[in-house]
Amino acid sequence: MPRRHLHVTGAAEAPLRTALAALRTALDVPPEFPADVLAEAERAAAAPRLPAHDATGIEFFTIDPPTSTDLDQAMHLERRPGGGYRVHYAIADVAAFVTPGGALDAEAHRRVTTLYFPDEKTPLHPALLSEGAASLLPDQTRPALLWQIELDADGAITTTDVRRALVRSRAKLDYEGVQKQIDSGTAPDALALLRDIGTLREQQEVARGGISLNVPEQEIVEHDHRYDLTYRAPLPADGWNAQISLLTGIAGARLMLAYGTGILRTLPSAPDGAVARLRRSAKALHIDWPHHVPYAAVVRSLDPREPHHAAFLQECTTLLRGAGYTVFTGHAEPELAVHAAVAAPYTHCTAPLRRLVDRYAGELCLAAVAGQDPPDWVATALEGLPKEMAAGTTRANTVERECVDIVEAALLKDRVGEVFDATVVDVKEQRPAVGTVHLTDPAVVARIEGGDKPLPLGERLRVRLTQADPGTLKVLFAPA
Repeated sequence: MPRRHLHVTGAAEAPLRTALAALRTALDVPPEFPADVLAEAERAAAAPRLPAHDATGIEFFTIDPPTSTDLDQAMHLERRPGGGYRVHYAIADVAAFVTPGGALDAEAHRRVTTLYFPDEKTPLHPALLSEGAASLLPDQTRPALLWQIELDADGAITTTDVRRALVRSRAKLDYEGVQKQIDSGTAPDALALLRDIGTLREQQEVARGGISLNVPEQEIVEHDHRYDLTYRAPLPADGWNAQISLLTGIAGARLMLAYGTGILRTLPSAPDGAVARLRRSAKALHIDWPHHVPYAAVVRSLDPREPHHAAFLQECTTLLRGAGYTVFTGHAEPELAVHAAVAAPYTHCTAPLRRLVDRYAGELCLAAVAGQDPPDWVATALEGLPKEMAAGTTRANTVERECVDIVEAALLKDRVGEVFDATVVDVKEQRPAVGTVHLTDPAVVARIEGGDKPLPLGERLRVRLTQADPGTLKVLFAPA
């Protein structure tokens, strides 16, 4: 889906900021870091616990949005002399800065995840660490968890190692720049291999029965203190980069399962009723879905630029709800060990600057490779992590959803009564005159109700804006 921009006018700026402030209050979003936390962060930044192993000779690079400075991951890719590939993946070593039981640690457990608002970010750790001393910024020596994952010629994992090391990134790259370099043939070998390895890992995903939904993302973007809503169509480079992170999460889960202690990111298979509902949606949208074909194969055949296909992809997201965290100890493999979308055991271990659980997962993987017991602070906290992460993830998801609703309402508050072109992307099963519409210009996804006929799923529809108030009312449309 092409990007669409709609600027917030000066008149919308004040109610927008007021509504965002009210949202932070309603969700009990932590304010500034307490003085003792900042003081501990300053001490940690000045004297982190540094590892003995020096891997600064590896020419790492990062791939992130252009404005990002909290850089969790850096990579270096190479071919193995005997065939296959070697992935070096450096993950920021937050434990080198955070002392268990200290003020920083307690505050991270309070926050759980970094929260992203259109007007500011509420970080998991103080910016002095997350955007400074612990971030894998270019031309800076940093402590990291260094993963070395060996792949065969088909992209399958053969061996995995992880250890603490000093690393040094050489370049901060962004997705569009990476895509241009690879497409033009100007990318250096270590970057050009991202396409080769990423494509092989995508093929591995297909073979496992895994699924990555290529749904255009609705984003809030700031320009000169004004906000836009855009649709960002993921580039191939996004997918290849994501496959390196997924690869590491899969490798980490394997280490944990062999070790007998761990915390997995899990998702149960969709219940039959949800799949049956999806099949009804496919029929309504004229999507060909033979009974012998799994839904993952159908999804990979779709083009999100086609309205019917985009509507079906939106429906498919319902099968990915219900993810959680599963802890296991004492070599007792959990009853649910697989993430249904990944179609393999999987753990969150690649974003410790922005997500609490990853610091613990990294320590468990280090212990697994070393054949040692996990640190006491990890073992003590492990049982409570799923509940903490569930609460933190719920809050983060609510922030994302509510922020988009607020920005939509701020952008549209002076356009109530206008008529827009839209596509119906969801219809309530029990109330077929209520659903969701997707506008391409402006980039809005909102509720529709008020008609006396069932909504035509996947079809174009003229809709009238009936309400939009960033302070009290979300955006609502009705059939025109």
